[in-house]
Amino acid sequence: MTTPEPTPAPDLRSVSFAEKDEPLRDDVRLLGEIVGDVVREQAGEDRFAEVEAARRAAIRRREGDDHAAAGLQIELSGLAPAVASELARAFSVYFQAVNLAERVHRIRRGLAYLIEGDVQEGSLAATTAKLAGRGLDREQACRLLAECRVVPVFTAHPTEATRRIILEKQRRIADRLLERLNPARTPREERNLLARIRSELTTAWQTEEYPGQRPRVADEAEHVLFYLADVLYGVSPVLTEAKEEALDRVYGEAGAADTGAPDGPAPPVRFASWVGGDMDGNPNVGPDTILATLARHREVVLELYRGDLRSLARRLSQSRPEVPFSEALRTLRAELESRFPQVAGGISPRHTNMTYRVTLQLVAERVKATGSDDTLGYDGPEGLLADLRTVEESLEAGGGRHAGLHEVRRLRRRVEIFKFHLAALDLRQDAREHRDVLAELLDDPTWPERSADDRVRRLHELLADNPAAAGSAPTDGSRRALDAFRAMAEGRRRFGRESVGPFIISMTRGVDDVLAVLYLARRAGLAPDGDLPLDVVPLLETVPDLQRAGPIFEQLLDDPVYGPHMGARGGRQTVMVGYSDSSKDGGLFSSRWSLHEAEAALAAVAEERGIALTIFHGRGGTVSRGGGKVENALRTAPPSSVNLLLRLTEQGEVIDTKYGLPSIALRELERMMGAVALHHTAPPETVPEGWTDAAACIARASRDAYRALVYDTPEFPDFFRGVTPIDVIERMTIGSRPAARRSGHGIEDLRAIPWVFAWTQNRIILPGWYGLGTGLAAAVDRLGEPEAVRMTRSWSFLQVLLDDVEMVLAKSDLDIGARYVERLGGPAAASLFARVRAEFERTVEWVLRLRGTSELLDGEPVLRRSIRLRNPYVDPLSFLQVDLLARWRDDARPEGPLADALLETVQGIARGLKNTG
Repeated sequence: MTTPEPTPAPDLRSVSFAEKDEPLRDDVRLLGEIVGDVVREQAGEDRFAEVEAARRAAIRRREGDDHAAAGLQIELSGLAPAVASELARAFSVYFQAVNLAERVHRIRRGLAYLIEGDVQEGSLAATTAKLAGRGLDREQACRLLAECRVVPVFTAHPTEATRRIILEKQRRIADRLLERLNPARTPREERNLLARIRSELTTAWQTEEYPGQRPRVADEAEHVLFYLADVLYGVSPVLTEAKEEALDRVYGEAGAADTGAPDGPAPPVRFASWVGGDMDGNPNVGPDTILATLARHREVVLELYRGDLRSLARRLSQSRPEVPFSEALRTLRAELESRFPQVAGGISPRHTNMTYRVTLQLVAERVKATGSDDTLGYDGPEGLLADLRTVEESLEAGGGRHAGLHEVRRLRRRVEIFKFHLAALDLRQDAREHRDVLAELLDDPTWPERSADDRVRRLHELLADNPAAAGSAPTDGSRRALDAFRAMAEGRRRFGRESVGPFIISMTRGVDDVLAVLYLARRAGLAPDGDLPLDVVPLLETVPDLQRAGPIFEQLLDDPVYGPHMGARGGRQTVMVGYSDSSKDGGLFSSRWSLHEAEAALAAVAEERGIALTIFHGRGGTVSRGGGKVENALRTAPPSSVNLLLRLTEQGEVIDTKYGLPSIALRELERMMGAVALHHTAPPETVPEGWTDAAACIARASRDAYRALVYDTPEFPDFFRGVTPIDVIERMTIGSRPAARRSGHGIEDLRAIPWVFAWTQNRIILPGWYGLGTGLAAAVDRLGEPEAVRMTRSWSFLQVLLDDVEMVLAKSDLDIGARYVERLGGPAAASLFARVRAEFERTVEWVLRLRGTSELLDGEPVLRRSIRLRNPYVDPLSFLQVDLLARWRDDARPEGPLADALLETVQGIARGLKNTG
């Protein structure tokens, strides 16, 4: 028997690693070797040889070998679909492993800071040190941190839906890599760890990542539950402990007289979800999914509590006569025993003197009764919290600081965070859908075309009467809309007032869209004679609507119907701003500037009127949809626009990257919370008026250039559909929501996520930079280059934006994009692509000139290394995708082996670039 040659390690010679990152190099090499072994074993020696040949050719091409590109194209053209699928999967699995290695390295670096006693940037310890540097004493810093709130809102993502079983495998591989950090492991333990990693990678290879059936909304809800239940439930209470440790580190341990307490009036983090409640453009979401999702949320969180309570009951075994139990605890035990006599009677006599154990077993039984809506259960989380505080106080009074108090306190904090609903379920619907519903209910087909003022006047009249008894009888479409409001009310009644979040109105144009929601809610029968228990959130998404944010907000506050409604809701108002559609509407810079100005205008109106404003950030995963580091975004946010509360959407690959591993999830929560605190205490940035005028100039010029190409060039829609795999993305069965809001195939109707996803696949990534070069050139003409340089290097808004754009430019590869254009473009493709390439070169030139650098990402060696590490593996997938896409379109069959192979390339490129939409 011939012994196979060892699998070659990935070629990392051209990629530089700092000394602190050498362990990452080792992990990448190790995982690359294991992936190679898996490919050889599962796909055969021939397939492994083809993967290696493609990889080596891609490296030679990157190193300037003119013949390598032609060889790579020949190598990857005309392959049988099954062969192409296996090649694409090999590269995809490699990216999966490398992405994990990078995340594990983040954890390794965090541990190194802890071991060495250093403070890691972004940690709460670093934040607290900065607060002290700004003159805050311990009590002030403590009070500030206690008031900071972070609310991540998870959304379904139609381009990112990795199966939960794959996520669990990734988690186990990461755990094994972390175990390798133990220097005391034996050779046998090392072999076992490597064997387990190989086992997980092998079974992942053998597992179908995407079933042929489109996922149900319930499947998407389970995807989000993985992060909530498996990761965030565990780490969230640690955030409060991190605050305590940070305060002690910076100010010294608190003395007995120090009254500052890290626990605030509300927990530092809460979670929300759109999955199951986001009806915008998704016919699969409605009243049934709203109630089913809420029920599932409660089921999961109550089972988590029961597990914790049972574990605590086993651990808190105190029974010696000298151990004091408080009278309140004895009373609680007696009350629970009378409530659950059968359970109490079944407790072993050997345990009857273990008061904590018995009490917690009975508390767990009451939680179980809560889940089945038994009258013996808790009416709400306040009852469970009271019982846990009774246990906590008994332990404190009995000297039990080291006898279970810490664990009980963690559970109490979990209940404060997750209550009985785990995550609030937001509801969302498009304003245009509501206009259609009202046209039907009011028997007025002209309703959508009537002026906004006319609609406002009529809605005032309708809301003055009894809407529940007015208008035409609902048909199927309008009945479903009304039933959604009834489901919201039912959900609050059954699962708690906080289980349902606000009602968000997509594409809000004005006050009439908000009044329409109030009318529909009352028409559905919600509180006909009193306060309507409904928080309404207008979502401003396009550049023109963002530019009118201030006036829209003022009109809303002045409205004789909505003003009193908001007053009855505590004088608080949330306004959501959309990054995705504004970018798709006007390009990146126009979007960012419009958002910046809108937030400033909203904050000014709220401050003038005495309104408690929350700006809800509808951020996506990619830069062109508002992605990027949250701390940088808050650093540039206008004063008074955050108000100690950050509510933002978390989508797609961002969820897994940020919340897939406990240590990283905790670090992300610390970073967000720290950013909120630092924004609140930061001195206002002085920006010369000439700079704001120049920014407005950049926004106008870049938007004009972007819209001239995307919306005003008649040939552009065909160009887009030809040179991107948008037709593949539209057919992908990985999300319950269609790719377009409505049935048309125009750019206007396409959602921002597949729009960005398609451009990312062909490596042009046009939404992340197009128009900026023209805009920067206009600013230079206006200011002169020396002043433009000073502006871009001194103003935090431009610094952060150009950081983001530089990353997108570095990931873009127009030579790869040219292959899509040459093979797949139509008659006008060459001239349109020439415009695209010219703007790309213009953007790169001005970014480098204004920043004073000669190479993209000159100041970001880690990011530059990550991109260089991936390119030789992404490039073969791009060559393969171009060939498969051309053959699939010629084949004219939407399903089949060619389509399956294409999906593998889509997945692989997304993993390689760490971006979808």
